[in-house]
Amino acid sequence: MIKQTVFSNVLVKGTWQQDQVLTIEKGIITDITPLSSMQSAGKAVMDLPRIDGTVIPGYVDTQVNGGGGVMFNHATSYESIKVMANAHLQFGSTTLFPTLITDDIDTIEQAADAVAEAIADDHPSILGVHFEGPHLSVEKKGVHLPKYIRALSDRELATYTRKDIGQVLVTVAPENVPCDIIRELVESGVVVALGHSNAPYDIVEQAIEAGATGFTHLYNAMSPLTSREPGMVGAALLHDSICGLIVDHQHVHPKSVALAYKTKGPNELMLVTDAMAHVGASEPTVAFFDTHITREGNKLTTPDGTLAGSCLDMHGAVTNSVNDISIPLRHASVMASTTPAMFTHIHNKVGEIAVGKYANFLVLDDNKALAEVWQRGSKINNNN
Repeated sequence: MIKQTVFSNVLVKGTWQQDQVLTIEKGIITDITPLSSMQSAGKAVMDLPRIDGTVIPGYVDTQVNGGGGVMFNHATSYESIKVMANAHLQFGSTTLFPTLITDDIDTIEQAADAVAEAIADDHPSILGVHFEGPHLSVEKKGVHLPKYIRALSDRELATYTRKDIGQVLVTVAPENVPCDIIRELVESGVVVALGHSNAPYDIVEQAIEAGATGFTHLYNAMSPLTSREPGMVGAALLHDSICGLIVDHQHVHPKSVALAYKTKGPNELMLVTDAMAHVGASEPTVAFFDTHITREGNKLTTPDGTLAGSCLDMHGAVTNSVNDISIPLRHASVMASTTPAMFTHIHNKVGEIAVGKYANFLVLDDNKALAEVWQRGSKINNNN
């Protein structure tokens, strides 16, 4: 079925356009034409449906540990992925990468099998998977369990290079993964990000030269920028690489976000949630390995007070960026959609409102609140 709709104000490939007619066929945008051009050509447009809000691309979240009360590490199944995807969809994430944090090899393989099932089923939200660890630094482990942190084995390499799990993103600490392994991963099509690392600048630079192209949650769990040692933060800000940012005002000070934005701009920064099971769920406390994570306000911590992921959703990240850091909506949208899609090599399918891409878009009201979510050309019921 072919649908045509008039959009009064729509962000098309990063530029605001007024009164555009989008043609959608089988969930894909097949044409974008100015309404005035259709009128000049004498085409009937009076009866076309119209969307009068501000329309931006659906969000692409590359770091989703859980949602809807489910933690992916504790329930590595396709059913869990569906629960997580539905939880985040109501907040505008039309594409997400289920994220498995540091765990044993059996759990890693089970997670890969679950994602493979989602890919085979053509789940509309799932285009890949993120393995955040276990090849990290104990010194910068965060809430990752040190007993699972280890070097990368052949068995793990075989999992990361599977061809049935969509696009694979792996976060590693460069002091724990040799450059030849990073190079091998990249040559196999894996996107390598650096994070949870205490590496000095020169080690980080070597990993970038080997093919690493991004950084996981800039500023957090990485060697800092100091006067005598630039660290991973310095390398991230200096190099042409893409950095994830958790803009929940818990992980990163707003002025630090502003500095990163001023330094790198929207095409090298991407918004991520690092979301735990709390997003889209009412339970304040959820199990986490041998402990638990509790939500107090907008902060998640373990019993010892350690920050443990976030309860941030992607529209909240965009809202925080616009309202509190004065990032223009157009740029915040790029950071939430286009840049993560480019980083993970799925920009041929998602990340922009453009011909040939899935009709994933969001409608914002006059207050920039999320009013509607559309995925593959269909309006999503927020109560699903």
